[in-house]
Amino acid sequence: MLAATLLLIGLLCASVLMKVPYTEMSPGPTYNTLGQQDRTGEPVITITGRETYPTSGHLNMTTVQVTGANYEPSLVSAVVGWLRDDVLVVPHENVYPEGQTDQEAQEQNAEEFASSEDSAKTAALNQLGIPVGTEIRVRAVSSGGPSEGKLHAGDQIIAVDGARVTTREGVAEQVTKHKPGETTVFTVVPHDKAGPSHTAADEVQVPITTAKAPDGDRAIVGITPAAVHTYPFTIDIGLQDVGGPSAGLMFALGIIDKLTPDDLTGGKFVAGTGTITDNGEVGPIGGIQMKLIAARDKGAEYFFTPAENCTEAVKNTPDGLTLVKVDTLGQAMDALGKIKAGEKAGLPSCAK
Repeated sequence: MLAATLLLIGLLCASVLMKVPYTEMSPGPTYNTLGQQDRTGEPVITITGRETYPTSGHLNMTTVQVTGANYEPSLVSAVVGWLRDDVLVVPHENVYPEGQTDQEAQEQNAEEFASSEDSAKTAALNQLGIPVGTEIRVRAVSSGGPSEGKLHAGDQIIAVDGARVTTREGVAEQVTKHKPGETTVFTVVPHDKAGPSHTAADEVQVPITTAKAPDGDRAIVGITPAAVHTYPFTIDIGLQDVGGPSAGLMFALGIIDKLTPDDLTGGKFVAGTGTITDNGEVGPIGGIQMKLIAARDKGAEYFFTPAENCTEAVKNTPDGLTLVKVDTLGQAMDALGKIKAGEKAGLPSCAK
């Protein structure tokens, strides 16, 4: 008996001290894209330079809280998490690629969030038939490369060797016409003057001597170009401390609601999630189970669910929450019309 008791005590102590390679997820905050930020009281979405209209109800984006890259739960903590409905315990590598630090994860999430904002704006304006422009900008300059000190992040690329470029691939195509060591001439607008309102007087010629690519004989100039959308008015999304790409759909719907005379929700509480592309395609996200809990706890009646997340969502739907399957921004708009009209039976369902 004594030996068995001591062994049991030893096993319990070991389980408390033993660390396991898992990450814990839990429901995070939700934010009404039609409302104000909790901390500052400022609107989540602010539009200037274009007429906006009153809105009602909720179009809430949802989030997931995730333990940090350096967090290692004990075996007991992991088991407790597995037994709880409001905690999801997943292998660490599913969330953090091998070797990724907290800072690297935060930087990646910030980049994905910024890209999501841009796609949401573009998708919303495309849905409304409002023209969206494109500029080619310098995203990054390689340290020690041919362009260091000559080009800078944010510079707008107008032409290369006199040929106008409208895509990032077009920049590479012009540069690789040269042999390493030859000079190419970039026509750029410095970052502090860049934008659709710049004039010809703002454009400058920047000669750059090309170098040999590390992985071949092609010529390079040591920059990363990127296509940047431009809009006929200003749309600011002011959330802080939120990362990842999954709010795209709800941001796009919030923007559309503010720009159209019709109140999209009719006062109803709709939440949701989903990535979005420039042309309005809705993609899957992670942590759907936790987002459903967060939405229902906040008071949501309907939840826009990416089609590819439907199978998992159906298994974990809280009571009182209706899942609405969406593949595109247009489908989400149609669903809002049915929700506003009280046509619940006509909504696309994850169960079908």
